[in-house]
Amino acid sequence: MLAHLKKNKIISFALNTIVILLLLYLFFLSIELIGVTCKFIGKDVVKEFLANTSSPLVGLFVGILVTSMAQSSSFTTSLVVGFVGSGVLPLSFAVPIIMGANIGTTVTNTIVAIGQIKWRTEFQRAISAAVVHDFFNILTVLVLLPLELKFHILANLASKATVLFEHVGGVKVASPISMWIKPVAKLIEHFIANTLPLPKFWAVLILFTISISMLLFALISIVKFLKTKMISKIEVLIDQYIFRTGLIAMLLGFLVTSVVQSSSITTSLMVPLAGAGLLSLEKVFPFTLGANVGTTMTALMASLVLAGEGETIALTAALVHLLFNILGILIFYGIPPLRAIPLTLAKAFGQACAKKRRYAIIYLICVFGLIPLIIVLLGR
Repeated sequence: MLAHLKKNKIISFALNTIVILLLLYLFFLSIELIGVTCKFIGKDVVKEFLANTSSPLVGLFVGILVTSMAQSSSFTTSLVVGFVGSGVLPLSFAVPIIMGANIGTTVTNTIVAIGQIKWRTEFQRAISAAVVHDFFNILTVLVLLPLELKFHILANLASKATVLFEHVGGVKVASPISMWIKPVAKLIEHFIANTLPLPKFWAVLILFTISISMLLFALISIVKFLKTKMISKIEVLIDQYIFRTGLIAMLLGFLVTSVVQSSSITTSLMVPLAGAGLLSLEKVFPFTLGANVGTTMTALMASLVLAGEGETIALTAALVHLLFNILGILIFYGIPPLRAIPLTLAKAFGQACAKKRRYAIIYLICVFGLIPLIIVLLGR
């Protein structure tokens, strides 16, 4: 009898694991497809925006807009590193673009949170977990951008730090998730955009519809599955081991994102967990900060390839991204009274969105699309 029960438990655990892995795969694939769709719309436009930035201040909003379109700060910062290394973009313009990229990359979290808009309580927790990343980045920009424009502190620190990487050749690390997801996403894009005889508008519309539908299905299924099947076991695992302290959570965010090479994937995965009540905002926050640092590794490795050829200016641009995030953590996490600011703002925003859920839609459109687009167009 005991052996039979043990066998049933093993089978049940195996089936639950397979189901959650399949749902996670769909979730990651949907995020990748959203990015593919946005790049398909305007990859050339993105490059033109970056290469023709008119001023450092406009560069901040270029970074937000481009990264929101590409769904990846790694994409934006890697392009910036390349442009700086080739002399197309001056370093003084690149720094604000990198800052804007940090804000723009959080758009994925907000999209994922809006997927839970149907359930008021879950949505309040999810949107708070999503925007705490935004508020941290915005606050860090408000502190560091004026200092950078006046004193060039990030550029100067990064220039001095480049000596640590002298004679280091380029390093490339393949993302294990990308290896499984990108080929499928590219196959879907190729089939819809090239195989089917469709105009570009309809191809983009179909791609976007598929990606959003897949995201919503995976998100709803993950939350329901966690709440009904695994919530008690996962709560113990999260509380006692994975997120036991803020520093452990931060280190985990850094390590996972360094391997996956996408903070959008790692931080957006925290949103449904927060929505389901498995993670508090206080535990999500340090994880996202670690992910912020982890995502800088992609551009840093890209710059090391150039640095091996003597292009130290590209390495400086990549180090600016790293230093921006480290200084932000020292200010808004290392100082306890200041740590409360992004957390309080996120909670207040979550409460407001729970009462009037359209606020989240307005926030998404204005912060990541309308406002940056208007400022960029006016500044050109």
